[in-house]
Amino acid sequence: MKIYNTQTRTKEEFVPLIPGKVSLYACGPTVYNYFHIGNARAFTFFDVVRRYLEWRGYEVTYVQNITDIDDKIIEQAIDEKTGFETVADKYTRAFLEDTMALGIKAPHHQPRATDVMQEIIALIDTLVQRGFAYEAGGDVYFDTQKLPDYGKLSGKTIEEQLPGARVAENLQKHHPADFTLWKGSKPGEPKWQSPWGEGRPGWHTECVVMGQKYLGESFDIHGGGVDLIFPHHENEQAQALALTGKPLARYWMHNGFLNIEGEKMSKSLNNFFTARDVLQEYDAEAIRFFFLSKHYRSPIDFNRDIIAESDKALKNFYQALRAVDYQNLPRSGVLDPGLENLKQEFINAMDDDFNTAKAVAVLFDLSHKARNAGLPTQQRQAAAQLLVELGSVLGFFQHLEHKLQEDIPNLSKALIELIVEYRAQARADKNWTLSDRIRDDLASLGIELKDTPAGITWNLKD
Repeated sequence: MKIYNTQTRTKEEFVPLIPGKVSLYACGPTVYNYFHIGNARAFTFFDVVRRYLEWRGYEVTYVQNITDIDDKIIEQAIDEKTGFETVADKYTRAFLEDTMALGIKAPHHQPRATDVMQEIIALIDTLVQRGFAYEAGGDVYFDTQKLPDYGKLSGKTIEEQLPGARVAENLQKHHPADFTLWKGSKPGEPKWQSPWGEGRPGWHTECVVMGQKYLGESFDIHGGGVDLIFPHHENEQAQALALTGKPLARYWMHNGFLNIEGEKMSKSLNNFFTARDVLQEYDAEAIRFFFLSKHYRSPIDFNRDIIAESDKALKNFYQALRAVDYQNLPRSGVLDPGLENLKQEFINAMDDDFNTAKAVAVLFDLSHKARNAGLPTQQRQAAAQLLVELGSVLGFFQHLEHKLQEDIPNLSKALIELIVEYRAQARADKNWTLSDRIRDDLASLGIELKDTPAGITWNLKD
């Protein structure tokens, strides 16, 4: 298995710290509002990473944090005229509801920043004692000049971070690149007591504490969106190196941006969609299919036509399962060589930096085999079983029984209309015996046909 490591900018063979076990940390939400569809891509992808590693036999420990104290939360509390805890609780509940609706498995640990406040303060104090951080005016900053490897993850040097358009000038800092570990409290803001006075932590320290608390001082994989590489993940890595001399994570994984019809998602462009908005319009499985149909490191463009195509593709999978009466199949673990090859193609795709696009292509091949009436029944059934097994690894088919049932009324209508067409052809061929038999058989099922000058019509008898 190979993973593209952002820090080395190469694909590296994945070798976990402990054989047979994987420690995985992915950045969760800052709960000041409903999370947007771009966040949903990251949450869904790392759910797939976790699912695939478990399917391959690893014992996975997956941690995802919830940032429940932050400038944006305080601003939202002011807007909503309530306390920051109320805002954080409200949008934490919404996050859990929406990720469940997206079919994302709950992480093994999902700590909140406010739950580890004393550990955060202790970590900052250690950095101060070791000379990697300094207090100024009630705030505490990390001294980036003390760490030679600062910027290695993102590729940004300290010299590039001078005051300007992207770096605000702060005369309290020793260097413009220094980042905040602790913020002294302002009137009306939430606060905790610390050696530097009352205040609250910086975002970058929270994740270090939560990751190390549950996964150890150095763990296997740290993930998130590409927008988190700098400054968030760079500053996490800096603190870990200063504390232990070890990288926080061995492999850093980042998914690409999601654009809206070719443009960056932005409230100012009126193209900002929350996951909750999108879930009201589209099936969660279609959204997952859309995300996984491209490689996770590639940017992806969100538009309604693509989602509609994703929904159509999924319907084809379910039609393939209905074609072999999947619900009543005898289960068998034996695969013919052709299906074994497809299973290996799926593994090869996912082992190559989680190439879900190629893995989804294997699902299409299995769907075609299951629907191919020219193949032996046993082979079609085995293809359907493998389709469900591999699709489940990607998080599909979570509501299989329900989905197999939900389209049956529409399918029945289509079958009736198809039989009516066959009867029309029989009449055109003057095959009255067959025509009458079709009419009488349908009548026995409660379906009444009428021959009119405009053609054949049908309706259900009362």
